[in-house]
Amino acid sequence: MPAVDRRKQVLEAASKSFALFGYKATTMEQVAKIANVGKGTIYTFFTNKEELFDEILQSSIVEMRRISEREIREDRDFFDNLYRVLDALLEYRSEHELFIKLSQELRDIGTPMAHEGLAKVENSIIGYLQGIVEHAISIGEIKPLDAQVVSFVMLKLYVALTTDFNQLREPLDKEQIKEYMMLFLAEGLKAESPGAR
Repeated sequence: MPAVDRRKQVLEAASKSFALFGYKATTMEQVAKIANVGKGTIYTFFTNKEELFDEILQSSIVEMRRISEREIREDRDFFDNLYRVLDALLEYRSEHELFIKLSQELRDIGTPMAHEGLAKVENSIIGYLQGIVEHAISIGEIKPLDAQVVSFVMLKLYVALTTDFNQLREPLDKEQIKEYMMLFLAEGLKAESPGAR
């Protein structure tokens, strides 16, 4: 019988606890109870709750990178790749219980660590997008602009169309969202063809 991976057991229990109770209400005692280990076992792997939380966030960010890389294909244009990556990343984020709980906690209590955790995730998404934008700039597919600014605006626009807009009226469908993304971004970013002025 294989040895139990206690570290993995602790991480899974902590993920469950943070997703159920949020950052603020999660305690090392709860994590130990869910993991079915002594509290001391947790401290052999992690110094404190912040370190445990950060490890869980980092593994989620790594998973988001995998999702992002899986969506990019060389035979698609920049906007198609961008749209697919944004869609996949935000779908992952909206379905991931930890992010849902952190968003609720931030809205209801304003916990600084919930804010910091969500900011790390958003910065990671912007980083992935920045790589796509930089590649598109390098091959002349879009104008040579500040890739970080472009990535930030793209993410905020996508979130506005997929989430924030839903508070005004019924949600836009995926095709409508894609159409508006293209309308607002494509013409402004598309590189001018040689001779066209």
